[in-house]
Amino acid sequence: MTLHTQQSLSGFIASEAQQSVTENGETRFSVRIGQPHFRREDNGSFTVLEPTFHDLVAYRATADRALTRFAKGDSFIAEGYVRNFEIERDGEIIQREEFIAKKIGHDLARTNYDVDRKTRRSATGPERDASAVQQVISAEATPVRTGSSVLGI
Repeated sequence: MTLHTQQSLSGFIASEAQQSVTENGETRFSVRIGQPHFRREDNGSFTVLEPTFHDLVAYRATADRALTRFAKGDSFIAEGYVRNFEIERDGEIIQREEFIAKKIGHDLARTNYDVDRKTRRSATGPERDASAVQQVISAEATPVRTGSSVLGI
């Protein structure tokens, strides 16, 4: 069997989440996200560059969970795909893109949290998936350690 892969995206939640409902009555989660950028220098150090900002959306159960578990400033990792589309603004057609997150979770390299597995052990089926993991997010991010240096990336 072939290994299934999708596009991934990591960054931080840069805006308050917006909840809406699609024409089909499905929950839609949308946020602006930021992606930090760094440049590796010849001496091995890193220079922090300006972040870029993008749109991220999720639908249905993923949207419901994201609305309750994510807050502005949280670091995340998402799996999904990029959707390109056009909008008209002031008579002009503008090209836009958004990342459709099919799965999303906190970035464990940058987030301290506890996992509650009690519910998962007793539940079965879809109910288990909806309530299996409850995360307590700390305000502090954990730096990534590489060798003897600490990188904030």
